[in-house]
Amino acid sequence: MLEPGTLPPGFGELEVLAVGTVLLVEALSGLSLNGLTILSFCKIPEIRTPGHLLVLNLALADSGISLNALVAAISSLRRHWPYGSDGCQAHGFQGFAMALASICSCAAIAWERYHHYCTRSPFAWSSASTLVLFVWLSSAFWAALPLLGWGHYDYEPLGTCCTLDYSKGDRNFTSFFFTMAFFNFLLPLFITLTSYQLMRQKLKKSGPLQVNTTLPTRTLLLGWGPYALLYLCAACTDVTGISPKLQMVPAIVAKAVPTVNACHYTLGNKVLHRGIWQFLSQQRSGRPLSSQDRTQ
Repeated sequence: MLEPGTLPPGFGELEVLAVGTVLLVEALSGLSLNGLTILSFCKIPEIRTPGHLLVLNLALADSGISLNALVAAISSLRRHWPYGSDGCQAHGFQGFAMALASICSCAAIAWERYHHYCTRSPFAWSSASTLVLFVWLSSAFWAALPLLGWGHYDYEPLGTCCTLDYSKGDRNFTSFFFTMAFFNFLLPLFITLTSYQLMRQKLKKSGPLQVNTTLPTRTLLLGWGPYALLYLCAACTDVTGISPKLQMVPAIVAKAVPTVNACHYTLGNKVLHRGIWQFLSQQRSGRPLSSQDRTQ
């Protein structure tokens, strides 16, 4: 842990300031956009459907990532982690659990969209609720394992935020990483990719697709792939030769995922987009929207 006012090894004053500023922008944008999704779901009955419950669940997970980024941003701008070792463990657990919930929620949405567009059968509230419960129980289970000794949370190279410790690359980390990555990255990625591929094959003959079938998979790969690659390198070789600045890139990239997800899953969805507009219009006017308002 860094002492107050000291710079982490490998970083200059402007670089620490730049990382803190980027994290702050990512945190505020993610909280704003996903917060709108959550508030709109609570206030606008028309958008409360089982499928949109999964999008709400993704917004909750992404809001947690943005909160994690906000704590990291404030600590980076202060150039000091003020919450001690226990705070580091809590920060690592919370960030890891939110990240896993976000990844699994994307897979759940992909499966629901395939179910909706390809089977044409109703998606029940019980199915959506079961998926949401499974996502959070699974994420909490895997995030708790490093607290119990399988894996370990420690400071990022900047010393002002915490994540899964990959610096040792020992058998404990390697066994945890490969097991966790299979169930929480490769499997959700496979479900997402397969669901959208099957959807594209089934619907391409009926005209333009109503959903973007490539962006979700690209977001998972580009958003979380750098972390997976860094952890893979740590499991296979010594990462001490990698620049601390380069080691911070996966964290910065991952913290942008909540904003990208909000733009795609919420603003890119006509029904949810309209629901957000209704919520904002209602807030400006100070009155509930009439039926005539909602059709405009």
